[in-house]
Amino acid sequence: MVSSTSRPTLSPPCHVLKNPVPAGTAWSLVLAHQPGSAEVTAPAESLLPQWGLGWLVGAGYSAPGAHSLVCAHRLAGRMGWPSLVVLPFLLAAGEDFAQLTLPVPPGQEAFQLTAIDIDGDPLTYSISGEDAFYFSVNAQTGVVTLKNSLDREVSRKLAIIVDDRNDNAPVFQYLPYEASIPEVPPWVPQSPRVARQGCWVAPVAWVWMSPAQVIPNNESNYWLFYILPNGSVVLNGSLDYAKNTFYQIKILAKDGGGLLHNVMVFQNSSAYLSLTIIDMPNLDPRFLNEPYSGSVPENCDLGTSVLTVTAMDRDTGVNDEIFYNITNTSIPFAINATTGTITVSAPLDREQLPSEEVLLEAYEKNLDIYGNVAQASTLVTITVIDVNDNKPQFYNCSLQSCNFSTDAQSNFTGSIVEHSSSRLPVSNLNIVAHDPDKGINSNYKLYLQGPNANAFTVSPTSITGTGEVQILVQDPAAVDYEISHVMVVQIVANDTGNPTDCCSTATVTIDLIDSNDHIPEFPQSIYYLSVMENSPDGTIISPNITAYDPDSGVLGQITYQLLPESIRNTFMVNATTGAVLVRNGSLLDRETRSIYYANLQAKDGGNLVGTTVLEITVLDDNDNPPIVIGSYFISVEEGMNVSTQIQAIDNDEPDNPNSQVGFKILPGPFSNNFTIDAATGEMHSKEPLDREALEDERGQMVVTVEVYDHGVPQLSTLVNVTITVGDVNDNAPVFLNQSYEFSVFEDSPGALVGEVEATDADRTEINSRISFLLERRSGSSNFLIRSSRLQAGLYAGQLTVDPDISLDYEALQEKFFSLVVVAENTAAYDVGDNASVPVVVHILDVNDEPPIIQLVSQDIHVSENGTQQGLVVTLVASDPDTNHSLVFEELGVTCFKDGSSAGDVCWDWFLLAPNGSVLVNSSDIDYELCDTVVLTLRAEDLYTEKGNRYSQNGNETLRILITDVNDNAPVFLPVTETFVVVPEISPVDLQVAVVRATDADSGQGGAISFSIISVVLVEDNGVSRPFENLFKLVTTTEKDIYIGSIQPVQAGKGTKPSWGPALGRIFTVDQSYRVRLQFTTTVDEVQSNIQSIKAGALQAMGKWTLGWRVSPCIPLTPCLCSCRVVAKSVMEAYFVYSNGTALDVNQLSMCVPGQGPCTGTGAHPDWPIHSCLLFPWQAHTV
Repeated sequence: MVSSTSRPTLSPPCHVLKNPVPAGTAWSLVLAHQPGSAEVTAPAESLLPQWGLGWLVGAGYSAPGAHSLVCAHRLAGRMGWPSLVVLPFLLAAGEDFAQLTLPVPPGQEAFQLTAIDIDGDPLTYSISGEDAFYFSVNAQTGVVTLKNSLDREVSRKLAIIVDDRNDNAPVFQYLPYEASIPEVPPWVPQSPRVARQGCWVAPVAWVWMSPAQVIPNNESNYWLFYILPNGSVVLNGSLDYAKNTFYQIKILAKDGGGLLHNVMVFQNSSAYLSLTIIDMPNLDPRFLNEPYSGSVPENCDLGTSVLTVTAMDRDTGVNDEIFYNITNTSIPFAINATTGTITVSAPLDREQLPSEEVLLEAYEKNLDIYGNVAQASTLVTITVIDVNDNKPQFYNCSLQSCNFSTDAQSNFTGSIVEHSSSRLPVSNLNIVAHDPDKGINSNYKLYLQGPNANAFTVSPTSITGTGEVQILVQDPAAVDYEISHVMVVQIVANDTGNPTDCCSTATVTIDLIDSNDHIPEFPQSIYYLSVMENSPDGTIISPNITAYDPDSGVLGQITYQLLPESIRNTFMVNATTGAVLVRNGSLLDRETRSIYYANLQAKDGGNLVGTTVLEITVLDDNDNPPIVIGSYFISVEEGMNVSTQIQAIDNDEPDNPNSQVGFKILPGPFSNNFTIDAATGEMHSKEPLDREALEDERGQMVVTVEVYDHGVPQLSTLVNVTITVGDVNDNAPVFLNQSYEFSVFEDSPGALVGEVEATDADRTEINSRISFLLERRSGSSNFLIRSSRLQAGLYAGQLTVDPDISLDYEALQEKFFSLVVVAENTAAYDVGDNASVPVVVHILDVNDEPPIIQLVSQDIHVSENGTQQGLVVTLVASDPDTNHSLVFEELGVTCFKDGSSAGDVCWDWFLLAPNGSVLVNSSDIDYELCDTVVLTLRAEDLYTEKGNRYSQNGNETLRILITDVNDNAPVFLPVTETFVVVPEISPVDLQVAVVRATDADSGQGGAISFSIISVVLVEDNGVSRPFENLFKLVTTTEKDIYIGSIQPVQAGKGTKPSWGPALGRIFTVDQSYRVRLQFTTTVDEVQSNIQSIKAGALQAMGKWTLGWRVSPCIPLTPCLCSCRVVAKSVMEAYFVYSNGTALDVNQLSMCVPGQGPCTGTGAHPDWPIHSCLLFPWQAHTV
């Protein structure tokens, strides 16, 4: 076992065995078969084959742990056997083994353990384990001695384990690390490049390496490099020498961790790799100090230096040699290929120079990394300074189409009519003079020479560069066809700046055109004419200007025209008379042009021309109004005067009435406030200005001044003079009314009472501002006033009831308040600038009390049946409020009859008008239907504003009693018997029939009495016979029904206010037909059940008529029956048909069970018919 406080390092040279073994695998000494030899097994791959270049740790090893490296080296003087050195090292292990023989006898040195501690600590060696029996080790030297003999047959392999602890950080070998690498242009595709300079090894197993920092620009360059597991630094991007010439990479090595003092520890260390960038020729050269320009005079010596250009290789690390070249070879310049100096290579003629721009090219001596020529180009502008080295030349062409590259001309031919007027040009000449020099060098003079030079002149006499040349007649008399048909002059162009070669000449041959001998002549050589500007077209300026021609015939006929042609736009001449007229009067403007010059040409029949000069003066017309100079805006405080002066000019002819101006103020709102001097334009205010007199809010006065001239017609211009008058606080407030009177309702806190208004005549807001307040006096504390602006200078004071005050009309002794409102000018310095006004406020009553109905003290009576119409009663209501409008409203109607409800029969009998009048509304009031009408009503105050609007005593009732009127006739109640049967022999007071009647009237009006009007006997044969005093009627009452009993007595007499007739039929029947009915009950019981008995008999008899009489009971013998029956009463009855036919007992007995003749609707024809008394009766009231 090798123990150390620091991790030892390997001391070369060592033999590295192949095939690594797994971590923790023991090293074995394998004994060989040869005598005195042994085999040693060691890991195979531990070191790089290149010893001294460092150690690389690969990735993918199994697991970190302590491994051993066995190195064999020879020890001098040790029998030539190699010794073995076992060093701990950070390597991976495999499965394969190598064999070493160890032929060492016991007691002899077998091998030596050599370890190095980088900290320099002393090392102690020891061997332990299962096979330590065979060896011993020197603790200080590490020499291992064979302690016991090794028997191959017993143990072919011995394991040697060197234990390690992770107590050292990875160690970089062969520092420092430096490398150089060529730049890689970003536009060149490259595979990853590896910087492998100075390979290194860290002596701990499982070391990971990565860049920790890149200098410079760690953020942008951090990912420029990465490190392979074998320790190679690989380029991950592009390098640019122009950006960075070096990089310093901080490399972090971190082991895989291990135990140290039984704690897992990770160790790391760092080192720096300095990477120098090698510049590569990948950039084109660049010209310095661009742009380039120079100048050189033309005609300078060859080889004259113009300027020097400089280019440099942008690859500063390469700095290749630069050469220069001119690419446009047509120019007369050359460049030194190495120095870049441009010189003149051919004669310089500025006028022939094709271009003043030189295109240069600079290229590097060597090709760039791409195999291309590295080059750059630039443009050099060379200005060739002009030298006066050219003389002017003449060319036969028009100025617009001349080609000066052709040969110049020296001979020209023209023509002119003899005796042409002075300054007329020779015709058919196209001469252009040209000097190719520039600027002042192209100036030259022109003049004529030769035999006829005095007759003509040249125009122009000087030209710069290029110009058209004309030959003009100077002496018309000398131009005479009779003297010479041809005249010759020489034009000389003299360049005075070039004395050596100054002049060019051109010979001009002028052919004279013959004409008659006399030309038209004007009496005057010049005529002075005048015309008024703006004259209408056709105005005659001169009626006739005639020329004289002594020639006769056609040659003496003269026609006139004006020259030059441009004058004809304005004037014209009568070709026959020579009258000069206005052609276009709109062009005659004296202010634009006051004089015109024209040649009046007179041509005879032979085309001889005589001319005279017309000087036409345009006379001034008053066509320009005055022009006002400046604008006039004046500001002044009120109470001050204003002075200003209006300035104006007139462009008409000076010192003329047309241009003399005058001033006046036009009528206007403020014209009377100012005066103006008519001649000088000085304007003054008549009195100090008052701002309050101006209605304009801005306080401006605009005065219009007319500036006029004295021409005819007179023209004028208007100008406004604006005077702004500043406001001064010189007015106190004024109320619009001398007093105010308002009213407000009681109990209305915060209510608006009214508005007072006041004005302040000052025209600015600050000076016209008004504030209102209440003067302290009795009652003023009940009110508030607030100021508000209505418009400029007009303010309102809103008078309101104090929100905390509630005025009570009833509690006020006086129903009004007398107030004083004060208006103050808030901008006034004088506290006396205020005004006051009395204000009376009346307190109005609010309708807040309910109305009260005055009750009717007694019932109201109304007669029925429309006997009473119109007003029944007028109801009265009152209201304590001063302002009210009371109306009555009907809420309901209740109908009563005898204290019970009568329904709705009376609902429309009465009408309650809104004014309280109760009116009869119907003629159908009927006491018999309703005797009491109760109206439910209330009073309403239509003007109620607060509280209950209806009567405070609730809903009132009015009872109307209906008074009965005897307006109803008695009404007979229906009689069930159709006739009454009376026996032949009847007592006097026998009641033979009963009638019943009612009367709807009340009291005496409803009392009924009965009487018989007539009695008529109708015999069997139908003969009627009247009877008197045969029956009487006795009247009795039962509740409200009156009963009339008919008895056979003398008729009584009486009066009847109203009556109702009834008809009764009384039959007289023979007593033999009387049937007695016996009852076991008393007479009273029979009498009380008479209707039932009658109904039963009628039911049994069908349509028989039954008449009966009940009399006191008479004892009878018992009936033929087995029982003893005591008769208590007997009813005598007659059974008679309605036609008077009676039935006897026998016939009746047949009918009772429903058999016999009575079953039909009529009597038997054999039955006797008896006489019937028919009598009507009537019931009446007394």
